[in-house]
Amino acid sequence: MDSGFTPYLTVRVDHRTRVPQGFVKDGQIVLNMAPSAVRNLNMDNDWVTFSARFGGVSHMIEVPMANVLAIYARETGEGMGFAAEGENADLAQGDAEIGADTAPGGEPPKPPRGRPQLTVVK
Repeated sequence: MDSGFTPYLTVRVDHRTRVPQGFVKDGQIVLNMAPSAVRNLNMDNDWVTFSARFGGVSHMIEVPMANVLAIYARETGEGMGFAAEGENADLAQGDAEIGADTAPGGEPPKPPRGRPQLTVVK
């Protein structure tokens, strides 16, 4: 906000997440967090809650903080991603670890070069 960018939040949707289901794609939703887009915003260590309009209809949004996957600027895609937590985190981590410890030939994988990039999920 300080730089004039629009903050977006990418959220993993599960049974605890209260969002309009018609806007969920692939188990995720992207939320515009600009002050002009939300009302009664409350963020604490456990939950993000606010009301927002989707298709002209007001909805109460409730997101567990553990389900926040990323926060970034819409205009640049720059921001911060977060590790998955909760009931699916063990599965996701386990899947990532299988065969990911070494590259072909038994060598550890090389870290990616350059700056990390976040992409907008719509």
